[in-house]
Amino acid sequence: MKQSKTIPHDILQNARELRARLTDAEQLLWYLLRNRSFCGYKFRRQHPAGRYILDFYCHEKLLAIELDGGGHGAEEQRLYDAERTKELEGAGINVLRFWNNQVLAETESVLMSLFMALTESPSPGAPRHPLPEGEG
Repeated sequence: MKQSKTIPHDILQNARELRARLTDAEQLLWYLLRNRSFCGYKFRRQHPAGRYILDFYCHEKLLAIELDGGGHGAEEQRLYDAERTKELEGAGINVLRFWNNQVLAETESVLMSLFMALTESPSPGAPRHPLPEGEG
């Protein structure tokens, strides 16, 4: 997946619309990540990457954070998410996935996982904090 300098208009428009209507979990995480307030790393929200829009992205660490609601538990969506993650990781972007309810109810645990991902150098091919089965 090659990132072009020119973002297609439809992707850019979709990203803008998504920024305007964040979920409660996205609002909370953005509050904690914005303005380099988490470990000094810069995060972007609803960041275009190829044909995808990442919920949160840290370019310095090539790290994407994806927050998933209940619809991501459906088999078709899980397969799509797995393919998307595979493609992003093939482009060198590590992907962390959390359920929305994890962010809201287990915020410290989510932040600890994020801290570890930002500060540790994982071995190539190491698993990246997979989502547990089911949302809750």
